[in-house]
Amino acid sequence: MIYLLALLPATALAVAGYFVLFLSARSEGALRTFGKYLGFWAFTLAGLVILGAIFAAAHGKSLGMPVRHPLRTRCVRVAPDSRSPKLRQ
Repeated sequence: MIYLLALLPATALAVAGYFVLFLSARSEGALRTFGKYLGFWAFTLAGLVILGAIFAAAHGKSLGMPVRHPLRTRCVRVAPDSRSPKLRQ
């Protein structure tokens, strides 16, 4: 499911990269070179977001999220694959 959520920023980065490359093609000099580098950097970041999401989905180990019970004053760490049957409080 995390890879589906990662498609949003990756798509935004890809669209921004295309937009920057389009604008840099219409400019001259140093701005054109900077725009090319910036556009390729946006595509690189989009690819890294996708690769990170695939790695996180393949890794599959969750560290758990701290959950605050409404009637307790302390946080309890909930781990889905906890080795001990008792949760530490």
